Amino acid sequence: MATFVLVRHKVRDFSDWKQEFDAHAPSRDEAGLSVQHLLRGDHDPNEVFILFAAQDLGRAKAMTESAELKEAMQRAGVVDRPDIYFLTE
Repeated sequence: MATFVLVRHKVRDFSDWKQEFDAHAPSRDEAGLSVQHLLRGDHDPNEVFILFAAQDLGRAKAMTESAELKEAMQRAGVVDRPDIYFLTE
């Protein structure tokens, strides 16, 4: 059964956010998350949607609750509370 994590949040500036997002790739790899789709809102290019494939939902949930991720999101300019969904096929 395939598992996924879907994240939606708004950022101050997509280009700045993307640099921090790319720098955070090793942590995502360690958590067993791989980016399947990175999308921006048609009506707001600073609204970001990311669909990750997750090897293990427990590890994925732990990462979404980590202080490290919260600090990275703050550095990246996330300006609202992210919506995070854990999904299975």
